[in-house]
Amino acid sequence: MTLHINEAEVRQLLTMPMAIAAVEEVSRKQAEGIVVVHPRRRFELAGGDFFHYMAAMDGGAGLVAMKQYTYVKGKLCFLVPLYSTETGELLALIEADYMGQLRTGAASGVATKYLAQKLARSAAIIGTGGQARTQLEAIHSVRMLDSVYVYGRNPERRKRFCEEMSESLGINIYPMESSTAAVQNAEIVCTATTSSQPILRGADVIPGVHINAIGANHAHKRELDDDLIAKANLVFVDSLAQSQQEAGDLIIPFLKQKERWSQVFELAQLVADKVPGRTKEMQVTLFKSNGIASWDLAVGSKVYALAREKGLGRELPLFRRD
Repeated sequence: MTLHINEAEVRQLLTMPMAIAAVEEVSRKQAEGIVVVHPRRRFELAGGDFFHYMAAMDGGAGLVAMKQYTYVKGKLCFLVPLYSTETGELLALIEADYMGQLRTGAASGVATKYLAQKLARSAAIIGTGGQARTQLEAIHSVRMLDSVYVYGRNPERRKRFCEEMSESLGINIYPMESSTAAVQNAEIVCTATTSSQPILRGADVIPGVHINAIGANHAHKRELDDDLIAKANLVFVDSLAQSQQEAGDLIIPFLKQKERWSQVFELAQLVADKVPGRTKEMQVTLFKSNGIASWDLAVGSKVYALAREKGLGRELPLFRRD
């Protein structure tokens, strides 16, 4: 029977270290062709709303997961169905808002682990929403930060974010008055905003910085300006096919430099040691993340296994023939 796992149970079961390990492992499988990813597709609904869907299969584990979610009237609803390829059974329906935040943060954690300077201890977070929280948690998991600088448009949310995350992680986190001020001393930068126009400039970042850009996932939206893209010595994405469809941060500046797509590689290739990462301290590295279904498959299968082990979730009598 199908197991329904709700948001509260996901929060109880899944931790950031688990998510980072799962995303790193599925990336190796993706590089070897064991995991196959279908890029995100969208239906545009009335009023500028959307229905999104994407899928991935792990041929080794015998699992398929699909990520489905709506954006309607400003509200997001996420669901991950998990299937067995051996029996065709729908194993689980997992509510996936928090799980999605964790897996996106985990992917930036993996990218930071492989691309940021080994001794990096300072970071800047642009954005103060749920995604910004898991971005910071993941980066701290792989680099043990001692100073974090945060900018978000709303001063009250910015202050609250810093207080809550400082208490949670036990590190110094400072609210800043602008993104420029936030990044001027940061060795790692994460952009996690809903902006459609650049909020991070190449002129503002320091040599040797590593950047995780996760906010913009439409072809017409971007968080990074042309100068920053030009400065990036190494550019990695989650999926080349998906990035060429929706990574405005790359699509827009590459319109005049189409040859630059040949210099963009997938994170999975880096994790599997198929392409080199940072070779010099002063290189500027970029991970442009749009989010792919293999990450949902990785954390979803982990959540399902843990729920079965701990007796959580509730059985749904789907497809019964009696």
